[in-house]
Amino acid sequence: MNLDIRPILSALLRNRTGAILVALQIALALAILVNATYVVSQRVKSINRPTGVDDANLFAMDVAGFTSRYDYASSVREDLDYLRRLDGVIAASVVGNVPLSGDSNSAPLFKTPERKTSDMVLAFMDEMDEQGLQTLGSHIIAGRAFRKDEILPPVTTSNQSRAFPNIVVTEDLARAFFPDGNALGKTIYDPLGRPVTIIGISANRAGPWNAPGETGSFWVPEQPLLFGFHYLVRAKPGRRDEMMRVAAEHLAQSNMNRVIQQTSTIEFDKKRQNLGDTTTAITLVVVTSLLLAVAALGIFGLATFNVTTRTKQIGTRRAVGARKRDVVRHFMVENGLITSMGIVLGCSLALGVGYWLSLRYQMPRLDLYYLVGGTLVLWLLGQLAAWQPARRAATVPPSVATRTA
Repeated sequence: MNLDIRPILSALLRNRTGAILVALQIALALAILVNATYVVSQRVKSINRPTGVDDANLFAMDVAGFTSRYDYASSVREDLDYLRRLDGVIAASVVGNVPLSGDSNSAPLFKTPERKTSDMVLAFMDEMDEQGLQTLGSHIIAGRAFRKDEILPPVTTSNQSRAFPNIVVTEDLARAFFPDGNALGKTIYDPLGRPVTIIGISANRAGPWNAPGETGSFWVPEQPLLFGFHYLVRAKPGRRDEMMRVAAEHLAQSNMNRVIQQTSTIEFDKKRQNLGDTTTAITLVVVTSLLLAVAALGIFGLATFNVTTRTKQIGTRRAVGARKRDVVRHFMVENGLITSMGIVLGCSLALGVGYWLSLRYQMPRLDLYYLVGGTLVLWLLGQLAAWQPARRAATVPPSVATRTA
């Protein structure tokens, strides 16, 4: 059977409405498949982004004093002594903010004492004691962490404007100030234009949100505010839940002048932070799968319709010598042309949607290999959907050609 393209195109033109509708369906499916897959990959990358802290073994206890007899300094000292003595605890610290909790303090730092807006870098600010970095599970890349004798008492109304001669910064923040050189030992300026020396550079870690685009964090050597602070505890691997239960029970009983408001794991906070990304990814996967199923049904339906309406024509071709595989090839090529038209239109549509998403949601530009992969998926899906109707067409006997009705 001679597969001249002209009779195939002629057959398509006689039923062009169905072919156009299926091609449009394929184009829409391709555009959604490519961009949805790309969005899902970005969400999965965000979910799996390293936090820079030992989130699997960390838990936090929110603490607040509520009576006039509450002595912050002695209470914190006693609590930390107890937590650090526990056999299953690696380190414990008193902090103002908990990683991935959604709560944060931010402060501007400046490259010059003039505090020009162009020289400003806004970063997350945390308080830290001498065990802060060890508790987080982070590490110093250059320089050192704070010593115990450097830790200042908590901020009060009388000392809230005090200066901090030394700070520890993350890699990202160090690079923001000194992109071409080592930031260790360099001077930057606090919100009031006072000089601050960088004594340590830490590995990057998650801030209050595990999201890209954060400038970085810095730590100051002080205990957090008197009201609403946290104990951050790093347990030995596999003992987090045990230590969390033991610590919560002890601290709830040991001091009646303060209350343990909440105890939670950092891993739970991380999952809560990623809930939106997880929901988006699952929704897009389900919707895209349904759309591909609908597209496959559309191709299958058109191919079946073409076979049904051309039964006598197929019988005539069989009668003049066409083999079964020639009939199958005819319908597969016909479906391939429809699929190709839809894919060409879908590529343009996918690129347009990808460009809009990059502008609207500040996403990276669509990688072209997603487009190539989507094209292959739609092409194979189209051919598979047409395979069964094409095989059914090949079973039409030559005797059908002699029927008058």
